[in-house]
Amino acid sequence: MSYAQEAASGDKLYERVARRVVRLIEEGTFQPGERIPSVRSQSRQHAVSITTVLEAYRLLEIEGWIEARPQSGYFVATRVTHRPAEPGASAPVPDPTQVSIGELSLRVLRDMQNPALVQLGATVPDPNLLPGERLNRLQNSIARELGGRSLSYDPPPGCRELRLQIARRALEYGCELHPDEIVTTTGCQEAMVLCLRAACRPGDTVAIESPVYYGVLQAIESLGLRALELPTHPTTGMSLDALRYALDQHPVHACLISNFNNPTGSCMSGEARRELVELLASRNIPLIEDDIYGDLAHQAPRPHVAKAYDRKGLVMLCSSFSKTLAPGYRVGWVAPGRYFREVEHLKCFSTLATATLPQLTIAEFLNSGGYERYLRKMRGIYARQTALVAQAVAQYFPAGTRATRPGGGFIVWVELPESADSLRLYQQALDQGIIIAPGPIFSAKGAYRNYLRLNAAAWSPEIEAAIAKLGRLANEL
Repeated sequence: MSYAQEAASGDKLYERVARRVVRLIEEGTFQPGERIPSVRSQSRQHAVSITTVLEAYRLLEIEGWIEARPQSGYFVATRVTHRPAEPGASAPVPDPTQVSIGELSLRVLRDMQNPALVQLGATVPDPNLLPGERLNRLQNSIARELGGRSLSYDPPPGCRELRLQIARRALEYGCELHPDEIVTTTGCQEAMVLCLRAACRPGDTVAIESPVYYGVLQAIESLGLRALELPTHPTTGMSLDALRYALDQHPVHACLISNFNNPTGSCMSGEARRELVELLASRNIPLIEDDIYGDLAHQAPRPHVAKAYDRKGLVMLCSSFSKTLAPGYRVGWVAPGRYFREVEHLKCFSTLATATLPQLTIAEFLNSGGYERYLRKMRGIYARQTALVAQAVAQYFPAGTRATRPGGGFIVWVELPESADSLRLYQQALDQGIIIAPGPIFSAKGAYRNYLRLNAAAWSPEIEAAIAKLGRLANEL
């Protein structure tokens, strides 16, 4: 088709440029891993602006045709051709238990700080994909303009400019929040800890998904609470039937769920979240909702949160910008509903204030526009990379290995054959210069011995080689 014929089709100019690149890839002119023409050369060849070509390349990134490599240009992406079967739903014994994972989880956390290891364990975004330069420019500009304010304490509820931007964004996932209903925190972890402290007392029981992020278990353990692990499907999340049965059998003082759960990537449907909120509200039980991966839903629109169905102020919505913009800024937030005053006071007495300059920087980043476009790019990249990691697991790991297909975030949960031991694999992988997250740290009872979690935030030949090496070690086990 000629350019004149394409113009007559009614497509936008950048879409026509993108379609021509796709055609070249499909015809084999450019193979996976090969560099495609630069933005400037495409601009000259097609007599279009650089902005048009950039829009075309962004579209191709989102659709998984190409990938950007820092200081190198754009390359044809490896296409996903095969995925392993998914794990089934978990089946923990629904009895409250004391949590004791501190020593193991701290050991894993220490190993995750070693820069000499191939980092497949920690759930951190790829720093090469983050808008670091723009954030640095904004931060420097704000520091110059505001002077002393950027160096001062910002006591609870925290930076009003940021709370205003959060309230505006909340409309996109079904919430009508007022800025004065939000407390900024030092990351999402602090937000969840403040909610647990506000809702529970030592000895109380918290219903949780299983498996669950080990940071949740660490918080429950440190506060002297008990964990009630409930069956969870890797796609649809916590079993409401199991929760309903557990509520009839045990006194439960709070429930905690995650959207795109760490480590499985599961996420309840909107109808299930509504049913969950109504079930807990009928018994006056607060729900703590971890939405740290919500903005990284692989498909648009991003899911509505449980907080959208809250009519009694019992849902405490927690999130942060650690997985999307800047882990090191440690900027999180919570909309704690009827527990607002308790959370505000606890925040003041525990860490006094969230750092001021990072809050102002993120507020300005959100206000200046471009965040949604940035998220669309990241969603496409993470959707592709989680699929590539799962495909590599299918290729290199023992027969019968399963892996999740998360709908958001950048984590893959892997189920090895039953005879395998992920703690042994963890140690052997360390000896080979690779860090993974072994399954037992995601359970209060040390379950999931034959499971492990892999970070899919980055993809490269080095990452694929590390997964291949893990597969060889797993086969030996």
